[in-house]
Amino acid sequence: MRTPGSRLRHAVADAVRHGRTMPFLGVYDVFSASLAARHSEALFMSGFGFAASHYGLPDVGFISWTDMLDFVGRVRSVLPSHHLLVDIDDGYCDIEVACHVASRLERIGASGVVLEDQKRPRRCGHFDGKQIMELDEFLPKLTRVLETRGDLFVVARTDATDPAEAARRVRAFADAGADAVLIDGVRDLGLLRGLAAELEPPLAFNQIAGGKSPRCGLTELGAAGVTLVIYSTPCLFAAQRAIESALGTLIAADGRLPAPSGGEVGVADCTAVLQANAARRDVRDIVPVAIDPVAISASA
Repeated sequence: MRTPGSRLRHAVADAVRHGRTMPFLGVYDVFSASLAARHSEALFMSGFGFAASHYGLPDVGFISWTDMLDFVGRVRSVLPSHHLLVDIDDGYCDIEVACHVASRLERIGASGVVLEDQKRPRRCGHFDGKQIMELDEFLPKLTRVLETRGDLFVVARTDATDPAEAARRVRAFADAGADAVLIDGVRDLGLLRGLAAELEPPLAFNQIAGGKSPRCGLTELGAAGVTLVIYSTPCLFAAQRAIESALGTLIAADGRLPAPSGGEVGVADCTAVLQANAARRDVRDIVPVAIDPVAISASA
């Protein structure tokens, strides 16, 4: 039976072969992952989203690897068949820790990781003030992670803002054996088109509402040579808006809850999601089987 990493590797290769793009929906907790799983077989464990939900803090380096490991394990336990791509920032500092985290994540069922070349203090790739490691300092970390993993899919990310430097770095990542490469905060799709024609590893593209990169559809990104499209925060931002709206309406209505029959979520709707998770938790083997989107929709 295929491992999560080999399943993702096969899916990406198939997407490249047929010229398709794969959307990875960013989630911030197990419940958001449960809902996103209805819409895509590929999920992204967002560092921005996790920092916000778990700590209530911005994405500037507060995440500990043990907390992220626990998060991924809880999501995998209820979603045994999905691709889980995990943001591990800079590998949580040094080379030994990065290798340990990658190995532990692979053992609990992560499909892949995104490893960046920022140095501390790090921050979200769409924030200003990023600092990047020297290339000859980052490459040994990337190489060791690649040597340590088994089937884990590794996306090597650069936060370089100069297009020429970013291109130089992803070429080096490709030569090192990265499974995919990502320039975060890229502003010009022309740069990606040129690299897609040149590099063997597929290109990834990270989208965040209000971020530095242009708003693009999957068709447009596919035409630019992008295979993996990461959506970092759609669930988090949607939750923020919905919570503010719902609670504002509740107060304005003198504390009267809306009727679920009017299209609002009620206890039965929420419980259906949780019961579907409980049913999937009964699967003890975390190595996934082929995903059946129809069965997922029916079970929810």
